[in-house]
Amino acid sequence: MTERKPAEIARDAFKLIAERKQLPSPENYEAAYHEIAGTKARASFPDEALRRVALSLPAHDTELAKAVAAVESAITQHNWAAFRNTLLDYVSKVELHCSEQPPTKATMDLREQVARLVEHALPALDADDERFARQVAEVVQVLRNPSVDVASVKQAIANFNLRLSFVGEEQGAIRSTLLHLLNLVFENISALGIEDRWLVGQVDALMEATKPPLNLKRLDDVKRKLQDVIAKQTEAKARAIEVQAQVKFMLATFIERLSLMTDTTGDYRHEVEDFAKVLEDATTLEEIGPALQEVLSATRIMEESARQTSSELRHIRERAIQAEEEIVKLQGELDKASVQARLDPLTGALNRRGLDEAFAREVMAARRKGSNLCLAMLDIDNFKLLNDTHGHKTGDAALTHLVAVARTSMRPQDTMARYGGEEFVILLPDTGIDHAVEAMQRLQRELTKRFFLQDKQRLLITFSAGVALLEANETPEDAIKRADHAMYLAKRAGKNRVFAAS
Repeated sequence: MTERKPAEIARDAFKLIAERKQLPSPENYEAAYHEIAGTKARASFPDEALRRVALSLPAHDTELAKAVAAVESAITQHNWAAFRNTLLDYVSKVELHCSEQPPTKATMDLREQVARLVEHALPALDADDERFARQVAEVVQVLRNPSVDVASVKQAIANFNLRLSFVGEEQGAIRSTLLHLLNLVFENISALGIEDRWLVGQVDALMEATKPPLNLKRLDDVKRKLQDVIAKQTEAKARAIEVQAQVKFMLATFIERLSLMTDTTGDYRHEVEDFAKVLEDATTLEEIGPALQEVLSATRIMEESARQTSSELRHIRERAIQAEEEIVKLQGELDKASVQARLDPLTGALNRRGLDEAFAREVMAARRKGSNLCLAMLDIDNFKLLNDTHGHKTGDAALTHLVAVARTSMRPQDTMARYGGEEFVILLPDTGIDHAVEAMQRLQRELTKRFFLQDKQRLLITFSAGVALLEANETPEDAIKRADHAMYLAKRAGKNRVFAAS
């Protein structure tokens, strides 16, 4: 049997998610991918379980305390290699406290904690690796056997950690490859739909969610956003299908009425022709009378049929207008849902995907008209200190405050996007470099007038900025790099400054 290509498995995985009507989250996609490929899904890094074990490690003196801190740091970094080395270092320091006497209760408690730590490492890695699973069992058995000396315990842990480093590196490579594969799928998934703008919006949100570094807060925010968008899209598409069915019914009725009207008109024409022939052959009024009565009767029938058809067609026209208005409304709802996927959920500014689209649009317009296009790169000053002092919630509120103030100072044609973290990009079409610098300085002055309030405390939010004028034949990426360098120089010059890029 021919081995399937990763791209084929990825496409079938996405189709499987759609058939099951599941949320197209990275977790669901990963499960579907492994189900089709017949492989085992990886488990997450057990940092919480390992951290609890690390906290329970004895630290009787300064050296042991430093060793425990190093173990905790390796767990925080999700670094199996560093974890191996720091754990070995801790064990070697523990050996200094051990004598040749049988292990004490405290030593056996320590061994038990390390044994549990080793057991917790297995689910996070490849449980199908029989050699690794067997080595886990062996080292746990050694740790829990009070008759085994310290040297043997050390050797068992060393062998285990060597194997652990190989497995950890392999799982890290698998994780990176899977994320890359997901992005490749997301970039091309729009081809599965025909002019489905709502599907494009979902793909953009998923691509934004899978950009490193990953964290649960970002994934939860995107998950909630997708759930809201999918709910609206499901309702809107169902109503759209209903409206389309009504339009088809009205068109069928219209054609049927036209056909009946044509038949009635044809019958009337034949009767008029017969009456004309009777008139031509008649020599007395008695011969004309009956034919005249038939023509009058046919005329009344024709008139009534025309009146009825006209009324029905008028009703159909009114329903068609209502259906058209409903379709326009539904299309607007779908467009709005698609736009939401291009916005930063925290600040409401454009996200990176939205910025790319806006930048491409403005570049085309500027080169078509031969006009200037400037961009400004902003970075909030001392943002880490703000987070450390007042908390991340205050930091998020400060980002929202900056965007709100910027919108009051910007022109309608200007565009603001969150570039990443506390960095923002503002596009300034039809603007020279000097006026762009003045615009950013005006925004700085506005921030000094509108203080940021947090728990009734007034905090001054400032930023440093670099401004670049898009040169002829220059790519947007190169212009952003120049603006970013100018912003770095503004930071070094004392912050709360605006520098023009050279």
